[in-house]
Amino acid sequence: MEITKFETLESKLVEIKGTLVLVDKDVAELFKIETKRINEAVKNNEDKFPNETYVVELDKNEKKYVVENFDHLSKLKYSPHNPKVFTEKGLYMLATILKSDVATQATLQIVETFAKVKELSRNINNIMKTTDETIQKDLAQKSNQILEEIIEIEPDILEDDEDGEVIETTTKFEFNLGFAKVSRSVKKIKK
Repeated sequence: MEITKFETLESKLVEIKGTLVLVDKDVAELFKIETKRINEAVKNNEDKFPNETYVVELDKNEKKYVVENFDHLSKLKYSPHNPKVFTEKGLYMLATILKSDVATQATLQIVETFAKVKELSRNINNIMKTTDETIQKDLAQKSNQILEEIIEIEPDILEDDEDGEVIETTTKFEFNLGFAKVSRSVKKIKK
C-alpha cells in the first residue's frame, strides 16, 4: 500500500480562517474514493460533524480564493457546488466512518502530518519569542529533526555522462505551511 508522502499532503493543505484544512476533493483523492462518497458520508452522519470545527462548506468568496490560489483546485470553478473542507477533527471523524484500509492508512498519515506541522509551528513561534540563544539553537535543532522526519527525500538516480564527469543535482523543497515558509536544498553528487 502506498503511503501519502508529506510533500503531497502539504501541497494540499489550505488555510481558511486561520485553520489548515483539506478540501473534500483532496480528501477523496487521498482516500482513493469519489468526492461524492466523502460528501455522502458527511450527509449521512451529520451528528458526527456537529460544527465548523469539523467540516465546513466554503462560501462563494472562499471557493474563489482556493480556485485562484491553489492550482490543483482550479477545476472547482466549474463546479456548481461549493466544496467542503475538513479540519483535523473532521478528518479523524471521517476515518471512523470510512472503513477501507486505504482510508485508514491515509488518515494515519494525515494525523501524523498535522501533528508534526503543529510541533514545527510551535517551535518556530517559540524561537521568535525567546532571546536566549541556547533555547533558540535547541528549538532550531528540533525543528530540523521534524523537517527531516516529514520530508522524505527520494534518492535521485544519477549517471555519469559520456565523458565520465561529475554530475551534480540540487533539489530544492519549499513548503508554505501557513505560518512559515520552509525551504530546504539537497545537493547530490556522483563521481
